[in-house]
Amino acid sequence: MQKLLIYWVLGASLGLSGCSTMDKIGSAIPDALDKMPFIYRPDIQQGNMVDQKMVDKLQLGMTKSQVRYVMGTPMLVDAFHQERWDYLYSMKQGSAEREQLRVALFFEDDRLTTIDGDLRPQPQSADTQPVEEPIASVPDYEPEKKGLVTRMMEKVGLDSEDSIDQ
Repeated sequence: MQKLLIYWVLGASLGLSGCSTMDKIGSAIPDALDKMPFIYRPDIQQGNMVDQKMVDKLQLGMTKSQVRYVMGTPMLVDAFHQERWDYLYSMKQGSAEREQLRVALFFEDDRLTTIDGDLRPQPQSADTQPVEEPIASVPDYEPEKKGLVTRMMEKVGLDSEDSIDQ
């Protein structure tokens, strides 16, 4: 009986200690899969695309419709705080860390009063010149030019206009 009790306690202690290591193994498996090479991980983009150029276009005193034109529809408009718009953008490229940007806009009397978050409007420097867009000239259409097949038919003696009349 005593031997049976010793074996039972020994087996129970080994079984219980195995459960604690299973927890570590369970969390190690996803980490190992993330670090394996040659596994395709798609880019995951969520929220409104927000960048510094868009935020630079914002000016205090703009109306809500002007802000919506520049930034797009806000991701979050709280029903209880209609005067606050939140723009959230999250990007995870492959196995890289997730990047998240947040911009909060506050209004009073339908006018933009405060810009808060990760991106703020940067002052325009005097040495920055607006970039001129290149102008491309396109030649006019000239119907007098004949194609290769038409020219070959004329050399053989077959005129494309003659064959249409017959």
